[in-house]
Amino acid sequence: MMQTILTANGIFVGGGGENYAVPQELLLKLGNRHGLIAGATGTGKTVTLQVLAEGFSAAGVPVFMADVKGDLAGMCMAGDPQGKLAEPFQKRSATIGYDLAYKAAPVVFWDMFGEQGHPVRTTITDMGPLLLSRLMDLTEPQEGVLNIAFRIADEQGLALLDLKDLQAMLVWLGQNADEVGLKYGNVAPATVGAIQRQLLVLENQGGLNLFGEPALSLADMMRLAPDGRGQVNILAADKLMSSPQLYATLLLWLLSELFEQLPEVGDPDKPKFVFFFDEAHLLFRDAPKALLTKVEQVARLIRSKGVGVYFVTQNPGDVPDDILGQLGNRVQHALRAFTAKDQQDLNRAAQNYRANPRFDTETAIKEVGVGEAVTSFLDAKGTPGIVERTLVRPPQSQIGAITPDERNAAMAASGLGGKYDMAFDRDSAFEKLKARADQSAAAASAAQAQVDAAKAQDAAAKEQARADRAAQAGRGRTDSMVEAMGKSVARSIGSSVGREIVRGVLGGLFGRR
Repeated sequence: MMQTILTANGIFVGGGGENYAVPQELLLKLGNRHGLIAGATGTGKTVTLQVLAEGFSAAGVPVFMADVKGDLAGMCMAGDPQGKLAEPFQKRSATIGYDLAYKAAPVVFWDMFGEQGHPVRTTITDMGPLLLSRLMDLTEPQEGVLNIAFRIADEQGLALLDLKDLQAMLVWLGQNADEVGLKYGNVAPATVGAIQRQLLVLENQGGLNLFGEPALSLADMMRLAPDGRGQVNILAADKLMSSPQLYATLLLWLLSELFEQLPEVGDPDKPKFVFFFDEAHLLFRDAPKALLTKVEQVARLIRSKGVGVYFVTQNPGDVPDDILGQLGNRVQHALRAFTAKDQQDLNRAAQNYRANPRFDTETAIKEVGVGEAVTSFLDAKGTPGIVERTLVRPPQSQIGAITPDERNAAMAASGLGGKYDMAFDRDSAFEKLKARADQSAAAASAAQAQVDAAKAQDAAAKEQARADRAAQAGRGRTDSMVEAMGKSVARSIGSSVGREIVRGVLGGLFGRR
């Protein structure tokens, strides 16, 4: 009997054992126990990722993956039965007893830049201070100030939605540093300035595209196609990879949102959602302890919410041991051992598998060819299965890139363009703080106008008083002059009359006539 994409209990991954005759399957009820796909560049990791994503989708499980090189986009198209891979795929299918049927997957494209998919946005508040600090590579004191900004924004009802909201909040924090410091601790202007500079760097990397509204609703990633298959969400990441820290933080945010929003479901018959984290080493490189603790916590607890996380990386050593130990389903493609460190990594990778008496695991990891892998999947009891050399089945969908027209057609068919393609900007921290500043400026201007008017009125009153005093003084001087003139005239008149009287008297005495 030929094997199809799904077995009775899980996903058919490929053929193992002697002559690749033993089906190797990933049990759906253990699909939320996480997994690892590892191997050197060019050994087939991407095709294996595509195969697992097709399997989960066929079982009605939505999946998410990042398309780092642009070659996962072909999943929206059926494989070509006349293409150059058709003959080797048919030969491989015959070897492992697989009934190859070409079929497109129900793909929805996403893109943080909104160019090759529907825009992916979140808000500053949803991202949170921890992930933002990681994204901007902030120091501990800078992270502390960022936490203060978030706390005050929450207390004052100031929504932090986009970068300008956070920038405005930090400006306010710097202007009110003395008052804020009394309650929350020292807020140094130099620290605020350093965060503002990092925000500028983030803006140049594309942060303006990431932060804003409408924010992504996870429900739109967890849809089922009309035929019952799970939606395959592909994030265009070829441009995003030029800012690896932004890439890692975006994926970690998505994972954190799944953890926070989904309810507990215990051990479901199949996962509710499967998340493939490609280039996983970017998440852990130089990550602070607080972030590693958060990732470990999410990986440990999110499986109870029905979410499986599969890390895709070149070397298992890229994943911290505390997280690596939680990855139950493993596909190891070839590792090259050119240096002493490579040899150590190879030895360490081999030790992570349950030995098979038929072959040496370390040797097998070195020898497996393209499309072949060393695999170990959890058995029905949840224990790691014995390692097997496995020939991975061919994918049903197209391998490789697609044309812009094919991508546009897939985007138009998703029905999500009207919801996400047009951004909007509602009143938030920036607008409210600006309104406060404008009101304060208007009040200050009005108060100053009142002061100026009072001063002008006072000056006018003083001028009038001076004028009145001057007028009064003028009237006084005039009266004095009239009085003096009167007295002078009177004296003159008096003198003349007196002289005439004297002359008359004396004349009479001496006989003048």
